[in-house]
Amino acid sequence: MSAIAADTPLGAGDALKISVFGNPDLSLETKVSEAGSITFPLIGDVNIGGLSTADAEKKISGLLTGGGFLRKAEVNILVTELQSQQVSILGQVLHPGRYPVSGKRSVTDMLAVAGGVGPEGGDTATIVRIRNGKTTKQVVNLVEMIQSADMKTNLELSNGDVVYVERAPKFYIYGEVQHPGGYKLERNMTVIQALSIGGGLTPRGTQRGMRIKRRDAKGNLQEIDAKQDETLQADDVVYVKESLF
Repeated sequence: MSAIAADTPLGAGDALKISVFGNPDLSLETKVSEAGSITFPLIGDVNIGGLSTADAEKKISGLLTGGGFLRKAEVNILVTELQSQQVSILGQVLHPGRYPVSGKRSVTDMLAVAGGVGPEGGDTATIVRIRNGKTTKQVVNLVEMIQSADMKTNLELSNGDVVYVERAPKFYIYGEVQHPGGYKLERNMTVIQALSIGGGLTPRGTQRGMRIKRRDAKGNLQEIDAKQDETLQADDVVYVKESLF
């Protein structure tokens, strides 16, 4: 029984444990070469790259019986290490890297393997997939997908695909607050919530006359009055003034 899905194609770097029932002398542990082949006792070089484990078993069996080496050959292939089928999980995940993928694996499956979204991660992930030589890119809102239980965007991944978890947008707060700096912008965050995250006012601070510096669609910096219930946008800079009294 194979350790991977039966229809997952074998490829370079995959480690195999091959046995032939009733013929322990034909047992073999090997890796698939860059050319997609292995060297097997009696029959020599066998190209199995791109074959499923079941088809590779049939091919080796056929070569053993067809060559007159065995009357009947029951071949079993166990994949002990999968290197040829991998996807890249990058960006704001706990353990970015390349991970083996076998059978049907979704975006959420592979994010879980990579430890999940990290503390700096945002709501969205960019998925780059290659199908029939064509590269497509799709941005998926992970939070909306889970909350709505609509899994249409939980795309199926295969070898060579890339999942990139975006960094969460930030806002900045400075002036008369206890902890000025940049912080993760939560959805629908208001100015008063931002003030709380900044540790609240210093003894000299006032909520009156707070200002927001914000870039418009053309990239020009604007300064607007910061009402307490104003919803913040990515990269907003909130300035808290000193009280005059």
